[in-house]
Amino acid sequence: MKENVIQIKSYNFALRIIKAYQYLKSKQEYDLGRQLLRSGTSIGANIEEAIGGQSEKDFFAKMNISHKESRETHYWLRLLKDSAIIEDKLSTSLIKDCEELLKLSTSIITTMKTKLQLNQ
Repeated sequence: MKENVIQIKSYNFALRIIKAYQYLKSKQEYDLGRQLLRSGTSIGANIEEAIGGQSEKDFFAKMNISHKESRETHYWLRLLKDSAIIEDKLSTSLIKDCEELLKLSTSIITTMKTKLQLNQ
């Protein structure tokens, strides 16, 4: 089976988000932690759904959801960084990984949009 870069990166990112959530929970930062956990793990879950999609349109829709979840996660990470709730080194690293997922999903969505328009 061919290696799927976004699938692997989103899974590894979700693992890092779970660890960040555990850290936030230990600091009794429950609300922002739950928001981050939900959106950060949803990225990979939606990519998995896209890969198993029933059609190209289904794939496209799920990738768009994943992209939106990436944007939301990026927001929470910036908020946690700028409020100094998590240390700069960790937040910068997570933000960088999230931005990479955003770039990958943007590229996939752009390619699929073109492909779907050509097939009309």
